[in-house]
Amino acid sequence: MSRASIKALTAQRTLAVAEQLVQTRGYNAFSYADIARALGVTTATLHYHFPTKAELGKQLINRYRTQFEGALIEIDAAYSEAREKLKRYVGLYAKVLHDGRMCLCGALAADAATLPKPMRSEIRHFFDTNEAWLSAVLADGRKSGDLHFEGPQRDAARYILDILEGAMLIARSNDDFSRFDRSTGRLLAEFMTA
Repeated sequence: MSRASIKALTAQRTLAVAEQLVQTRGYNAFSYADIARALGVTTATLHYHFPTKAELGKQLINRYRTQFEGALIEIDAAYSEAREKLKRYVGLYAKVLHDGRMCLCGALAADAATLPKPMRSEIRHFFDTNEAWLSAVLADGRKSGDLHFEGPQRDAARYILDILEGAMLIARSNDDFSRFDRSTGRLLAEFMTA
């Protein structure tokens, strides 16, 4: 394996471990030492790839957003009905929660007051991207009669996102994932009932 390939692999492995730590502990509850221990490398190795924790956090959010956008593209490609797209979107959150994690940007948003400004901007970008996608799905669903809701689709998109993020947090804090499933079931029913 080439030196460049090893560097790229180390950076990707670092991001994967950091993502898991943020999703299970929170951004402020892990250090480079935790990542180094998990990877069996020195903290100097990590600082080579990510000079600061803020840079690591920014790249982590970018990576997560790119992966999430890929999942949205897959949903768009696989399903034509807005109703099914909305179910699959909720399913993305359910999978993360049932894997014992939180939405990365939701977990980071809980620490927003202590995060560097560039990270806060990236988190907002993640949520803006999600709101835009949901707004488009809701507009299509309203037009086709597949989905029903009052008011502007942007407000409805924000409502969905707020419910999902909040439901994850409460379910996790109560160690009762069925709470999330019940809340999201009601949420979906609300949009699918004429």
